[in-house]
Amino acid sequence: MGDDQASSNGNILPWLTIVGLGEDGLTGLGDEAKRCIASASVVFGGARHLELAAPVIAGQCHQWLSPFERSVEAVVALRGTPVVVLASGDPFFFGVGVTLARQIARSEMRVLPAPSSFSLAASRLGWALQDTVIVSLHGRPLDLILPHLHPGSRILALTSDVRGPCQLAELLAASGFGQSRLTVLEALGGAQERVTSHIAAEFSLTGLNPLNICAVEVVAEMGARILPLASGLNDGLFEHDGQITKREVRALTLSALAPRRGELLWDVGAGSGSIGIEWMLCDPAMHAIAIEGSADRAARIKRNAANFGVPGLTVVHGTAPEALAGLPSPDAIFVGGGGSEEGVMAAAIAALKTGGRLVANAVTTQMEAVLLQHQARLGGSLIRIDIARASPVGAMTGWRPAMPVTQWSWVKP
Repeated sequence: MGDDQASSNGNILPWLTIVGLGEDGLTGLGDEAKRCIASASVVFGGARHLELAAPVIAGQCHQWLSPFERSVEAVVALRGTPVVVLASGDPFFFGVGVTLARQIARSEMRVLPAPSSFSLAASRLGWALQDTVIVSLHGRPLDLILPHLHPGSRILALTSDVRGPCQLAELLAASGFGQSRLTVLEALGGAQERVTSHIAAEFSLTGLNPLNICAVEVVAEMGARILPLASGLNDGLFEHDGQITKREVRALTLSALAPRRGELLWDVGAGSGSIGIEWMLCDPAMHAIAIEGSADRAARIKRNAANFGVPGLTVVHGTAPEALAGLPSPDAIFVGGGGSEEGVMAAAIAALKTGGRLVANAVTTQMEAVLLQHQARLGGSLIRIDIARASPVGAMTGWRPAMPVTQWSWVKP
């Protein structure tokens, strides 16, 4: 809800206070935060937070419900009543404040944050937080850490429970980063705080506190699966059956698609999913939908997405144009396989947002004819990509040309 909506509600004064709590409970809170909790008619929070703040709570206590959306609805329903929400650390750093702000105007709330677990971890380690990779794995797939595993990198990863550090150590070892140093920081700021350091491949720590964050100092072994930051990743990193946009063409295709933060891509006829995967690797805010008619390839795309640390890639098993119906409007579209089928290009062009980019590649004469027709009618740019690779010719070396690719790029007016 924005400021205009707040005004339409009669400029409601702040009624919701979000208080960040640390493991030290009330000891770490200022007087204002304590007064807000004590004067609140209703206090929401997790069982642990409510227990920590219990000595000053005078109003009703409401523990978070499952699913969490039910509690958000309950908070919103109390608009105008003094309400306090207890959160961990900084409520706007992977916290409940972000969720509540989608429903409640800024003018209706005040926020009293505490240091986040990331800040506390950096202070214990002496790490420069601005130079550290921050990843939340809380309730999210561990695979999200994979794109950040570069030699020499420092990563702070928030986990979900007691199993998180061990599972992270196993993932590091399986990916060729077993010699990385894994430091587990438990219950930071509280009486049970503990900081221990381990080599990932030798990790055996037990009796962990469920409130933990892991610090990783990345060391890559020979053959480690490092995902470069550039577009056009090595074809060998992908599982595929030959239906893949080759790395050089992929790099040019991503360049033409011109990814912008937070945008949605449709990858039509996705094959191995390489275009959508590299699109999502550009930034954590990117989104992509891979549309693929083959069930085997659709399953393969999901495996590739997990292995590249972008498990949020949406895979639609179906054939275009029928499979495109009802999908959210894209900011960019790539048409690879199947683009010459009747109605595919027309459906893609119709679905694209104004100002969106469409890139289509052709390796067959039939698809090339389709692209030439669209370029003649709509404009845009055409390029022809010819690549040759050196390969043995007897005892010597010669050039073997790959199939040429015709690429049409167009921006919807």
